[in-house]
Amino acid sequence: MRIRITKGVREDHIHVERDDGTSLSSSFPHKGPIPHDAVHFFVEQGLGITDGFWGKVAGGHHPDEVAALAKAAGHASANRRREPDADFIVAIQAERLVECFEADLWSGGSGDPDTFIAIAKAACENSFVPPLSITSDQIRQIRGELSAFHAHWSSLSIGSETELRFGAKLIG
Repeated sequence: MRIRITKGVREDHIHVERDDGTSLSSSFPHKGPIPHDAVHFFVEQGLGITDGFWGKVAGGHHPDEVAALAKAAGHASANRRREPDADFIVAIQAERLVECFEADLWSGGSGDPDTFIAIAKAACENSFVPPLSITSDQIRQIRGELSAFHAHWSSLSIGSETELRFGAKLIG
């Protein structure tokens, strides 16, 4: 699946071309130094998660629809804490890891992997899902990819786009 992210002023835009030939577009507000959906890409690719955010999009859901599905399935938040539907557990696990990697990126991405794992475990448990297994090597790999993408994204001017391929790590 081809994912193009266009850098905007107040929000960024994505255009997706699925392997079956269908396409969609969406936009999302800025959140942190790189787009949240790009963090999803690197975490899900790096850990082989096929039923997270991008897997749901590849499977036919619109990104805006994934948020509604998450809410309906029991995506834990301060206002909606309950055990999630079984078919959405992986997506919630991925979301918790994405949030951990975002916080990690915001703080410079140099923390101890054991501390990262402990925080991710607590985040998952707070969302009533078991933590995904993640190794120190995977954390270092994803941190490196996020750091490289951050440098790339920061160099782009407003209106420029970058491309990612879900299934084959490409930055361009």
